[in-house]
Amino acid sequence: MSYPNQNPYGPPPGQQPNYGYPQQPPQPQQQQQPMAPYGGYPGGPVPGMQPQYPMVMPGGVKAARVLLFVLSGLNLIGLVLAVMGLGGVSKASHDASTYAAADDITAMNVGKGLLIAVIVIIVIFTATAITLALQFANGGGGVRVGTIVFGVANIILSLCTFPLGLVHTILGVLVLVFVSKDEGNAWFNRPRY
Repeated sequence: MSYPNQNPYGPPPGQQPNYGYPQQPPQPQQQQQPMAPYGGYPGGPVPGMQPQYPMVMPGGVKAARVLLFVLSGLNLIGLVLAVMGLGGVSKASHDASTYAAADDITAMNVGKGLLIAVIVIIVIFTATAITLALQFANGGGGVRVGTIVFGVANIILSLCTFPLGLVHTILGVLVLVFVSKDEGNAWFNRPRY
């Protein structure tokens, strides 16, 4: 014999019966999952959540910027050496023009032409490195792409002059890696107001 208020499967005394529907315990408040530091879920942004962008330049991007300035400084040193070499070739070709054979003069003119081409390339790479480094603070995706292209071109050119260009190769690889990382992508793709 059982009493109506002592049913082990029914509601406790003082509550209304649920008439066959299972009683659910109270649900705890659901909290939103924290976002990754720079946004970026694999499936894209989560609806209703604002993606977070870095407010200050990340360390890897700062390092890439410093390396671009170092590369331009090394290029300026190479520019001074190339101009000094051009002056030496010009003086030697002027002194040798009265006593040298036509083949020697032609070789000196080719050497002078190569030095002029090297000087032009050094000036272009130096100006590009400085311009890109100065645009890191407010630049967008174009600055990132330009830096990646510059890094690849720097690596290819420095591999052509391998023993002398080893430092440029290493610095070019580091610039390429730092700008290509996710934090670099988040920095250059942040919204600008």
